[in-house]
Amino acid sequence: MKALITGGAGFVGSHLTEALLSDGHQVTVIDNLSTGSAENIAHLRSHPRFQLVGGTMLNAPLMRQLTGQADVIYHLAAAVGVKRIMESPLQSIQTNVHTTELVLECAAASGTTVVITSTSEVFGKNDSTPLKEDADSIIGPTQVTRWLYASSKLIDEFLALAYQRERGVPVVIVRFFNLVGPRQTGQYGMVVPRLVEAALSGVPLTVYGDGQQSRCFTDVLDAVRAVIRLSQTPEANGQVFNIGSTQEITIAALARTILRLTESDAGVRFLPHQQVYGDGFEETRRRVPDVTKLRQTVGFAPETPLEETLRRIIRHFRSARRQAELPLQPTIDAGHATIADPVAAAVGAS
Repeated sequence: MKALITGGAGFVGSHLTEALLSDGHQVTVIDNLSTGSAENIAHLRSHPRFQLVGGTMLNAPLMRQLTGQADVIYHLAAAVGVKRIMESPLQSIQTNVHTTELVLECAAASGTTVVITSTSEVFGKNDSTPLKEDADSIIGPTQVTRWLYASSKLIDEFLALAYQRERGVPVVIVRFFNLVGPRQTGQYGMVVPRLVEAALSGVPLTVYGDGQQSRCFTDVLDAVRAVIRLSQTPEANGQVFNIGSTQEITIAALARTILRLTESDAGVRFLPHQQVYGDGFEETRRRVPDVTKLRQTVGFAPETPLEETLRRIIRHFRSARRQAELPLQPTIDAGHATIADPVAAAVGAS
């Protein structure tokens, strides 16, 4: 299979790339590295079935070329993290909606299957338990910036289903519930890496709000496994699937668990959301997925225990800290794996 991954240098994309290569597939990644990291895929640059295309997804000629060469597109490129969304609302909307529409339009011309990655955020303030795929979205007012991400991802889903029904594009929509694992950064407000970094640095772990809001944290490797299976299952075409753990934990309990696993005595401090994000923010108190549909369709649902995932994340951060302390060594850039000029590549120039 020839796979195209948008945003493939990101946290989820890099793990998906590894899994697909391990399964014997060819993988092309397109990423402008605005939130992804070249380090996430540096170890893959010399792989004979891997190609990195550096450039914007809004380059229509390039996207048409790449889409025409792919059997399946995993569309992961999106605005990342609550912090970034609150700071750059316009760019977040443009990134989420415009790129998805272009991917679907290109796929309609080539007949390529598209996996659209959405989010549990689309349920908004619906805190019923557990949340099935057809549960209502309860979105707050447009004056509250917090909800633009959920709204833009809902538009992505509507676009995907419209292209499937009217243009015959094979699409699968997956809704991730709080994915975590190595390589995730706390730079954009993701809670687990942010708390782990604090614990390892010996500074108090900052929990926003009262800490009693709860989430289900899903191991990224479980999520990747589910996504690949869905992309290869014809019955998943035109369907929406929750992908998430059902192990619920409060953020305060999460912080205490991280302190225990890191053997840190840094402690926990609580900070009101408004001091972090300003007035344009509302919190969702609870979010638990129903994964019955996923399990029935592919025979699998995420079940890795949270503590097992947290231990891997902690080891990753500790390893990165040790590497940062080493003197710099000369490196060889396997540049043949990268298209340096995507525009030239799109028009066949050399």
